[in-house]
Amino acid sequence: MTSPAGRDPAFRDVFAHGEFRALWLSYVLSAAGDRLALVALTLLVYDRSRSPLLAAVTFAAGFVPYLFGSMLLSGLADRLPRRAVMVTCDLARCALVGVMLWPGAPLGALIALLYAVTLLQPPFDAARSAIVRDMMDGGLFPLAIAVIQSTARVMVVAGSAAGGLTVALLGARPALGADAVTFIASALLIQAGVRARPAAAAADSANPLRALAGGARLVFGDPALRTLLCLGWLAAFYEVPEGIAVPYAGGLGGGAVAAGLLIAASQLGAAVTAPLFTKRARPRTRLRLMGPMAVLTCAILLVTVLRPGLVVSMAVFALSNMFAAYQVAASTEFVERLPNEKRAQAFGLANAGLIVGQGAAFAVAGAATALVPPPVVVAVSGGLGAVAACGLALSWRRMAPVAGRHSARHLGRAAAPARAAAGTPAAAAPGPSRPLPARVPASPQAHARRAGARMQVRASR
Repeated sequence: MTSPAGRDPAFRDVFAHGEFRALWLSYVLSAAGDRLALVALTLLVYDRSRSPLLAAVTFAAGFVPYLFGSMLLSGLADRLPRRAVMVTCDLARCALVGVMLWPGAPLGALIALLYAVTLLQPPFDAARSAIVRDMMDGGLFPLAIAVIQSTARVMVVAGSAAGGLTVALLGARPALGADAVTFIASALLIQAGVRARPAAAAADSANPLRALAGGARLVFGDPALRTLLCLGWLAAFYEVPEGIAVPYAGGLGGGAVAAGLLIAASQLGAAVTAPLFTKRARPRTRLRLMGPMAVLTCAILLVTVLRPGLVVSMAVFALSNMFAAYQVAASTEFVERLPNEKRAQAFGLANAGLIVGQGAAFAVAGAATALVPPPVVVAVSGGLGAVAACGLALSWRRMAPVAGRHSARHLGRAAAPARAAAGTPAAAAPGPSRPLPARVPASPQAHARRAGARMQVRASR
């Protein structure tokens, strides 16, 4: 779908696209089902075992399998038709959740099944992220990314709350049944609403390990892609407040409700700002502000060293995540610089690095709260992230084109090394959304006017 002629693209143009509507609704259903299954099975395991360790192992299913799936399975969305990958993942997850409904299933089997369900999420995510660029041109694509990122933020809060409420009202097994239904509905929406497209790469182009190595060479071998990737990974620093929300709230004299408010403030701050930033700021402005906003996202957390109260802490976390809207610009530019046949594998690599970074940051921050107050831990994390963001901002400033009439041409030249590393011809790579006008030779009268102007300038010196 192309941008509307005569006006700037708007969010209504994104949702006017039938394919995107189907994909977005399927994402909402899948994300809700994921949170529902994770909450339901965690509570079910704890209820049957009364073991906090088993409950923690169950909850870790939302992270550990995703790491391996991101690295080894995301490339399937390059070598196979992306719609088929999403539908197959949904149906397979529905079958796995259906097995969980067996009343006599051992706890170990339930946990293993949940890990298998989560393992299939990365190829689905990679296929969805890659196919959005196939649907949208350069003008609508950033808006579509903003919609998806804001939806993800909302689903973290609303999905967990709805999952807990559903389990409390219906019980764990009916909640798992509802999860299976969401996967069926998602598969039907994608099959009926998303157009079939051929695979972006040859089916036998590489095995998973070789595809992973190729994606790593592509991303880390190109300075711009590497910088954009690291800007995305800064989330490991500024999302630490969510990882230690419970001890942070406890230090303020609050409980589960206060912790939930801190998490909600962080997520909703970004969910509101990302669409506004994407709509109001021009593409080149978004790229120019990306570095400073990344610095501010982390630096604002330094305020917590003053140990503010609950309301001020919520405001600080919300403001920090408002500046995290720079992630839309980073994601958009990352995609534009990737060859289509490597796009999903690069997404998988980015997601895997983010999972590792967040897991390590949360673990270190959680351990640190046993030694120092949680607000100090948040401030240190923000300070370290701000230092890293400053380096990345300076690096990006050296390679980013200056806004102006030649920006599109510069982008094409800047993306050439990544395309060459992937073996993609320049003509096959995505270019500017509109063709550049041909240069018209100037008339003799125009040359005379320019010469006269130059003579006047020299005479005035």
